[in-house]
Amino acid sequence: MKFFCFLTATLLLPAVLRVGFLAEAQENQQEQKKAMQVAVDRVNVGVIVTDRSGHFVEGLHREDFRVFDNGIEQPLSGFATIEEPGQVLLLIEAGPAVYLLESSHMWAANALLDGLAADDRVAVVKYADAPTALLDFTADKRAVGAAFEQLRFNVGFGSLNLSSSVSKVLEWLASVQGKKTIVVLSTGVDTSASNEAAALMQQLKVSDVRLLAVSLAGGLQGPQPENKKKSSAKDSGQAAQQFEQAALILKQMAESTGGRAYFPASAKEFDSVYAEVAQLIRHEYSLAFAPPARDGMVHAIKISVNAPQTATPKKQATGYRIDHRGAYLAPPPS
Repeated sequence: MKFFCFLTATLLLPAVLRVGFLAEAQENQQEQKKAMQVAVDRVNVGVIVTDRSGHFVEGLHREDFRVFDNGIEQPLSGFATIEEPGQVLLLIEAGPAVYLLESSHMWAANALLDGLAADDRVAVVKYADAPTALLDFTADKRAVGAAFEQLRFNVGFGSLNLSSSVSKVLEWLASVQGKKTIVVLSTGVDTSASNEAAALMQQLKVSDVRLLAVSLAGGLQGPQPENKKKSSAKDSGQAAQQFEQAALILKQMAESTGGRAYFPASAKEFDSVYAEVAQLIRHEYSLAFAPPARDGMVHAIKISVNAPQTATPKKQATGYRIDHRGAYLAPPPS
């Protein structure tokens, strides 16, 4: 049986109130431009630094960072430490596979909320054919938990437009200041048009939003009961290719923003992944610099970290892993 033929859904949910920036963005969506088309006079770069052991490097200061625009070093015009509150938008696939969130994955999702600081703000959005806001940004984690409880899914027929939904969410976030992270909970199935998927990759590449992807497909790839093992070898091969393609989509989306993708296969693994995602969100330094040229071109960004004064020979900066966005779109000529 071809697994992904069933990964579409018609949600039986009541209409929800769209509030704050989400509502305003949806009402004006036809007038908005893609984020990759919006020129900026301030380039914001979120940076996550880990050592060889994968531990987050805390206590870094403004002078510990160096930022390069197309290979030329630029002075920092802004710096925020990891203690700065963040904005986290949870984008949850509303397909039949996500019924898992109602069972073992729901308690694991709470590990993400538990790992966030009290002043981190969270928004919840579901998507199928298009994104729909369930909860605007709030620091009230109990309200976020209540939004999770609104998620009820039923097998049906429709679309899972992952690329176009992420693109629209990026537009919504364009006016949000500070640290911004999209956490995508998805199987990775994408029925968006191929041109929309390609455009999203460029949009993500120059966005100041970090995307972290958590695959919900892992637990669905286990052995089928004997009475359901009727698919042919050809069908099994096609399903495997679909799983691989879905995983690749999530990986490419995340890495294009300096983020990471996770592929847990059990409730225990989900718990661990969500805990790490919460730590990634909390351990992001925020840098800013002024674009040196107004040429309307895509500029490459490179960040390096000087070894802190307290660093030991075993923890030199050359051993750090530095995750950040790779580019931005410079303002057009005046």
